[in-house]
Parts: sequence; structure tokens; C-alpha cells
Amino acid sequence: MRLLIVTQQLGIVGGVETYLQSLLPRLSAAGFEIGVLAEHSTTSQNGILAACPNAPQWIINTKPPTRHMADLEKWRPEVVYSHGLGDAGFEASLAVRFPTVLYTHNYHGTCISGTKCHSFPKPLPCGRSLGPGCLVRYLPRRCGGLNPVTALRMYQRERQRQHSFSQFRAVLVASRHMFGEVVENGIPPERLHLVPLFPPASTPDPLPPAQRSFTNRILFVGRLTALKGWSHLLDAIPRVAAELDRSLTLVVAGDGPDRTVCEKECRRRGISAEFLGWIGSDRREAEMRAADILAVPSVWPEPFGLVGIEAGCLGLPSVGYAVGGIPDWLEPGVSGESAPGERPDSRELSAAIVRAIADPDHWQRLRVGAWETAKRFSPEAHMDPLIPILEAAARS
Repeated sequence: MRLLIVTQQLGIVGGVETYLQSLLPRLSAAGFEIGVLAEHSTTSQNGILAACPNAPQWIINTKPPTRHMADLEKWRPEVVYSHGLGDAGFEASLAVRFPTVLYTHNYHGTCISGTKCHSFPKPLPCGRSLGPGCLVRYLPRRCGGLNPVTALRMYQRERQRQHSFSQFRAVLVASRHMFGEVVENGIPPERLHLVPLFPPASTPDPLPPAQRSFTNRILFVGRLTALKGWSHLLDAIPRVAAELDRSLTLVVAGDGPDRTVCEKECRRRGISAEFLGWIGSDRREAEMRAADILAVPSVWPEPFGLVGIEAGCLGLPSVGYAVGGIPDWLEPGVSGESAPGERPDSRELSAAIVRAIADPDHWQRLRVGAWETAKRFSPEAHMDPLIPILEAAARS
């Protein structure tokens, strides 16, 4: 069966591309003949087609979309597996012409800025469905940038995507939160499928984590931006240290626009911190094995939050706010501890961290629970529902 993968990038620039790089050889082994339509090419040999180098590919920005459509008509894909394009019109045209399944990795067609979060007067998750009211609130609530022309253009693009939902044979999401989000924006539940992601580069350890002593290291992995909640974590750590009477070290594996101010705040508050910048997979695994908890203090509703599964593979429990897709893998008392997410409060986050690491026996149970939870999010658990969905779309 000829399967056309539609995506923005051939190179590895984020989670979508890492997912496709891992998925495509599995689809090929399952009997699919793979082709790829992407908006942007790459000079790297380690792109999404690293394991399928002979697959035909079409790069959108090399010629008009109508020419690409004619080429695709000749190749005759039996089903299209789309992961979103910047050109919402061309994306909709493909869905009209070919049976198409959409995997919505983010707030595709449900939010103007894609953050699903207000930033003023403080960051708060947004529960609205996309509509004219979003455009009215966009600037006052600081949902994104401050240019009204850009806001209007983005709104029109996302409304076009929202209206295009009806053209897809099926829509796939990674979390229960995203399932509800897409239903609220017009997709009938019978056309929607919950197909959780898997960590492409991580597999659970063969044995559950052995008991060990606390290292008093709290690990944060990701971009340093306000929506990732680093300021909440800095508020929480001194409270936790005082309540437990321990010296704690914050380890930051990542970078971002807020790194400088985050470093200054750590020095001002007397927080012991190590800023590692972006690190490779081996170093990140070593830091996960050395930490007591993974802090996921995001104040925006993460569509899924794959880093928690990656940590769980190594027996590292997580602590964070119960927002977005995080509750799908962060179960309080099982794989970590969580704080209420509707109105994130650093005092609640402090209490969750204390619950996680105050008692060594409870912490050990969380370590084993995180490892067992991660085993549920396997490539096989992803492929088992995906293949029948693609085959059913082709038959339709």
C-alpha cells in the first residue's frame, strides 16, 4: 500500500521529525510503500528518511503546489498520513483529493498562537474552543505576540484548519486532553482516535530500578521559557529544601530565552544550580539516572509531554502540574506526584515535590511505578491501532 507522509521538515528539528524518523522504517517493515511530501528539505543524512533513503520525496517550496499535486496524482498514494503543513490551504487540498489521516501533535486548528494559554496577568491554561472570542482576547490576555495584523492572519489560518477537520478520514491525538480539545473544535468523536506516542530513542530498562539513596538533585529538561514554568520551580525549591531540611541542587538540561534571568534568579535566591545547556542523549540519560525527580512545571497544557515517559524508562518519577496531556502518564502516587493545573500555584508544586521525595520507601515505589508506566507507551502499542486506521482510511 502506497503511503504518503506529509510534514513540514525532512530534517530533524523537533519531536514530530524524531517520531517520523523512528516510525517510517516500522511502517515500511509492515508493508507500506513510503513517499514523503515536505515543505522544507535538508542537507543532513540523518533526517526522517535516514532508514528509508530510497523513498520518493517532494519538496513543496521548490515549485507551485499545483505541480506537486499533479506529481502525486501520478504516484497515486492510497492513503496520506499528515502531520501538519504551514500552508493550511494546500493541506486541505490534499485531504480533499486523497484519503487522509491527520495526527495533530499540537493545537492545530484549535488555538491562534498554539500555546492554548493566556500570559496576562499571569500564565493560565485556556479552555476555549477556537472562535471569534479568541481574537477579541488575543491581545488583552497576551496569548501571543502584540501585532494585530499578525494575530488576524494567524487566526484566519487556524480557522481554515478548523474547518478542514471534516475533510480528514480520521484524526489522531496523543492524549485524552487533546481528544477533548479536538472534539470541542468540531471533530465527531467517532472519527477521532487516541493513539499515544512512544519515546523514539528510549526503551525501558530490562529490570525495575534498584533501591538507592537520595542524591537531592532535581532535573529540569526543556526550553527555558515562561510557559515551561521555571519560575514556579524556583519558587518551590527553597520551600522544599526548608521543609525537608536538605540541600537541593537544580539541574537544568536545556536552553532558551529565559536562561540568563533564570541563572540570575538562582544566584539571588541562593539555589544551587547547574545549567548544562542542550546535551546529547547519553548525558541526558546519565542526568536522569542521577536525579531524584524530573520536574515538569509547565503552566501551559502540554499536548502530551514525552519527556516524562523518557524519564520513566529509567525509573525517574516526575512532579508537575496536572495540565494538558501530562495526567495521561503522571499518575499521583504511582508514577510521580502532581499539583492542580487549572490555576498553577508554586505552593502546590512544593507540596507535590515534598510528597514525592520525603519518604524513601514511597519514592522507591514511585520509581518503580514510573518504570512500569513507561512500558505502556511502546512502539508496538502505537503501531497496533495506527495500521488499521490507515488501512481503513485507504478502503474508504
